[in-house]
Amino acid sequence: MASHFEKLENMYLRANVNAMLYNTTTCKIAKESAEIGLTISEKYFHSLGAIHGSVYFKLLDDAAFFAVNSIVEDVFVLTTSFHVNLTKPENQGKLRATGKLKHQSKNLFIAESILYNEEGNPIAFGTGNFVKSKIALTRDIGYF
Repeated sequence: MASHFEKLENMYLRANVNAMLYNTTTCKIAKESAEIGLTISEKYFHSLGAIHGSVYFKLLDDAAFFAVNSIVEDVFVLTTSFHVNLTKPENQGKLRATGKLKHQSKNLFIAESILYNEEGNPIAFGTGNFVKSKIALTRDIGYF
C-alpha cells in the first residue's frame, strides 16, 4: 500500500497540467517538505527567450503546497495567497523547487520555497498561505 507521500506524488504527476504540459515534472514529498523538478523547454519561454514567470510561480507554489499537504492527510489544501520574487532569468537546464512548512495553526499554514537552476543557484523564492479545503483526498482526485 502506498504511503501518504506516494499518493500525493501520484496525484500530482497524473494531473493533466503535469502529464500534458509540464511533462518532465518530477516530485518528491516528505514530512513538511517537497521538491518539484522540471526540465526547461522553449515552450515555457516568453518573447525574450527565458522562462515565463508563470513557470516560476507554478514550481514555487507547488513545492510549498505539497510541503503543507504532506502533514494534512484527510483533505486537499488550497493556496490562499502566494508571493513570488524572481531574481534571475533562466532558459536552459533543469529547475528544482524546494518547499518547507514554516508555520501551522488551526486554520492557517505558511510555507516557503526556493527555486534553483541546474548549477544549484537560487533564481527565485516565494512564500504562501494555505488552508484546508473540504475536498477529501480520495481515489477520485488521483490520490492512490
